[in-house]
Amino acid sequence: MKRKRVNNLLKSENLSEVELSYKYKAKPSSLPQITCSGDAYNLLLSIWQMDKIEYIEEFIVLLLNRSNRVLGWTKVSSGGVSGTVADPRIIFQTALLSNASGIILAHNHPSGNIYPSEPDIQLTKKMKEAGKVLEIPVLDHIIITSENYYSFADEGKL
Repeated sequence: MKRKRVNNLLKSENLSEVELSYKYKAKPSSLPQITCSGDAYNLLLSIWQMDKIEYIEEFIVLLLNRSNRVLGWTKVSSGGVSGTVADPRIIFQTALLSNASGIILAHNHPSGNIYPSEPDIQLTKKMKEAGKVLEIPVLDHIIITSENYYSFADEGKL
């Protein structure tokens, strides 16, 4: 009886096909390259919706290749005035699907305060550990405002 049930579960009509695909719009040499936190900050400012930077907290991830060229970016979440959710599973799913070799985490503080909160510090540690396991290093976590930024990497907190 058990054997028949297992065989029914293995029939192909019960399975969904998972197909992965990605297409680049540009040659790798033409992609923006991140050489320092300032490069990342300037790129993030060009991506960010400036009418929201001092209004609601958002979380964006930059996806990089082995040469630190930006393959793309994704907005992970949009929250409220004092917080947003950054789910590590979604972040690393995106990194894996884009074949990223490294990621830069970024979020804004609508208050204008560039310094990390305790939850920011804990999330960064958690993401760094997950990146080690998946061999997709977290290269930086940047907190941005319209006027300035804080880099975990520059401050030796990564």
